[in-house]
Amino acid sequence: MKRLVFFVCCLGILFMPLFAGPRREAARTEPLRVGILPDADSLPFRIARDDGFFEREGVRVELVKFSNAQERDAALQAGRLDAAASDILAAVFFVAGGFDFAITSLTNGRYGIAGAPGLNIQSLVELRGKRIGLSVNTIIQYTVDAQMQAVGVSIEEYEALAIPRMPLRLEMLMEGQIEAAGLPDPLLTAATAGGAQLLSTTDGAGIYAGILLFSRRTLDTRLEEVRAFYRAYYAAARTINSNPDAFRDYLVEQAGFPAAVRDAYRFVTYLTPALPEPSQIVMALDWLRGRGLLDANLRPEDLVDPRAISEWLR
Repeated sequence: MKRLVFFVCCLGILFMPLFAGPRREAARTEPLRVGILPDADSLPFRIARDDGFFEREGVRVELVKFSNAQERDAALQAGRLDAAASDILAAVFFVAGGFDFAITSLTNGRYGIAGAPGLNIQSLVELRGKRIGLSVNTIIQYTVDAQMQAVGVSIEEYEALAIPRMPLRLEMLMEGQIEAAGLPDPLLTAATAGGAQLLSTTDGAGIYAGILLFSRRTLDTRLEEVRAFYRAYYAAARTINSNPDAFRDYLVEQAGFPAAVRDAYRFVTYLTPALPEPSQIVMALDWLRGRGLLDANLRPEDLVDPRAISEWLR
């Protein structure tokens, strides 16, 4: 009887790897789930998936599409995503709220201010005393304030008119119900294609607010996959940079951009993966504190994690 028990135990030990192996393999092949919006930030991720860059780097990635930032942020908070294309303000709110996320790099999204058609507004300084439609206490208002301050116009010198729904904001701009609006691309391009005057963009003003946000748990447990993800992302970004016009049909057919922007869209130049400059983060922190939106004593180093892009930081 003792020999029988010994034999059964030996069989269990012998076959244990056979049963454990598939479970470990399943864990290794679980995709990285990355939230994206239909904007300039997301384009390299889409190309990396559709043109096989992720596959060549040996990393599985599932791009989860959202129509607005609120849905994306809810999915991040619920733990349904490993990462998301986001913005510095959202990153601050997550970290201040105790969620374990970190900025792993800048992205290259574009925000801007457009003047209403027919009003002959040619510069930001002409918006003194005028109404600028925007969403309050968001990255849109932050970038509008930053662009206006860059030309010497303080936040007290124009009226920030709350219009949370971006399609309505665009419609009111185009109908001349407001003098200007803060918009992200591709809606910014849609406005200018329809006759609005492009007054300023964040990339032109040196304001960098778009970032990629990863959960620290993913960085701790799947760092090599995240690094492979970045290599694929950067390869796709260089491909777009080399011939952006080749992707104009893709913008509309795959990336969800409005058809009106196909020919008018001005592609951003996708940069080598890098962390935000501390001064950019401090500027966002100061803006939030100035509006009474942040009590936590956060510093730039509390928000970033350089491990994912270490090969470009040497």
